Amino acid sequence: MDKFAIYRHQGLGGTSGIGRRCALILVDFVNGFVDADQLGGAHIQAAADQTVALLAYFRAQGLPIVHTRVVFSSDGSDVNIFALRIPPLQKLTEEANASQIVPQLEPQQGEWVIRKQSASAFFETGLAGWLLQRGVDTVVITGCTTSGCVRASVVDAMQHNLRTLVISDCVGDRALEPHAANLFDIQQKYADVMTRDEFITQHQAAKACI
Repeated sequence: MDKFAIYRHQGLGGTSGIGRRCALILVDFVNGFVDADQLGGAHIQAAADQTVALLAYFRAQGLPIVHTRVVFSSDGSDVNIFALRIPPLQKLTEEANASQIVPQLEPQQGEWVIRKQSASAFFETGLAGWLLQRGVDTVVITGCTTSGCVRASVVDAMQHNLRTLVISDCVGDRALEPHAANLFDIQQKYADVMTRDEFITQHQAAKACI
């Protein structure tokens, strides 16, 4: 029996599509998350490299771009439960090299860099209102990790009534198994999952229809 038949039977795996105005969210593409000796792994480095061309595409289109970093105070005064559960997060301070965005995705003027202290890019950051102010109805999510901060950001984006897309070759995790399982589950419930090149092709086609 097809192990995914229950999903189809229950009507999961739909699509929300691409709306009228997209924004790109790059979740935690920082040095510490591409380094397997710290909080990341080689799979995340590959995702960051794949994102370079997508970032260039959004810049060429003049669309909103958001980067996130996990940042805690160097004196430990703002440590929360998230950082207690994962102590290495406490080393991601404002000046720490591990907390700096990877060079190939360095933000440009006009791109918002969010400092966050939880998994989701939306939690207590004002991101939803920022997107609304700019007329965004669709968010395109890249970053790491697929099973952690990416997933949390995807769920929150959908809960803010935003069309949500995840770029499968521009997100990464510490291992391929949680990466693949979460992409499958995200597609069934929360967001459209597609490759970078599929998104660019579909976005260009959607623009032609507006």
